Amino acid sequence: MRIVRYSRVGPAGRGVVIGDDVYELPTGSTEPGDLVGPVSGLALLPPCEPRTIVCAAANYAGQLAEKGMPHPDHPSFFLKSPNAVSAPNSVILRPAEVTRLEYEGELAVVVGRTARSVPAARAADYILGYTCANDVTAHDWRADGQWTRAKSADTFCPLGPWIETTVADPATLQITTRLNNKVVQKESTSDMVFDVAELLAYITRWITLQPGDILLTGSPAGVGPMSPGDFVEVEISGIGTLRNTVVDQHIAPSSLSSTALIGGESVS
Repeated sequence: MRIVRYSRVGPAGRGVVIGDDVYELPTGSTEPGDLVGPVSGLALLPPCEPRTIVCAAANYAGQLAEKGMPHPDHPSFFLKSPNAVSAPNSVILRPAEVTRLEYEGELAVVVGRTARSVPAARAADYILGYTCANDVTAHDWRADGQWTRAKSADTFCPLGPWIETTVADPATLQITTRLNNKVVQKESTSDMVFDVAELLAYITRWITLQPGDILLTGSPAGVGPMSPGDFVEVEISGIGTLRNTVVDQHIAPSSLSSTALIGGESVS
């Protein structure tokens, strides 16, 4: 099942995608309701509203080799702030001070129930589904000595287009990132150093995750720069494609062909 959130008058709508159409998904139900309309005609919102976004660092063997780094003994993590969440088909804002803004295509795990001290063997019981993510990074700001500003500026965590709940094996997915239609990252999730279950088990020893929270699982080799005017896509087999455009932050949203969304609201 593919779960979407979409913009409408009043509270955001929640639906399920069947074919090319979206049907309402009533609260507490897994059965689709009334037809909303074609998915292509809806303004999609981020598919969930995470309170916590935990990110695995350097979790692909190919990226470790690219950087000349040894394989770690245990996962390492950092946090992105929820203000960074943005919608599919919205813009990624490059802050005026940043000269190198980077894409990082990633598989995102959406938590489905309160997850505390999760055994790796039972990790699937705590996962609602998966979506595509772009762990946008302001490379210039890594020099801060910690990654809060570099990882958590507004629009630095595009998610979508929906949550896919029927992924059979998250270790056999293909991640492809395209920049202006050119493939810049392409790798299987089997290249992860620590798989989804290991990551979830490790982090929930100390951080309790709630329904709707996000675990980003790391990015393959090939991370590189984006510039204003660039079009970036993160496609994951069996899930979908997340599309966003890069613009300078000083440009007024009213002049953009795609509205910038932060947490489902227009930037003003």
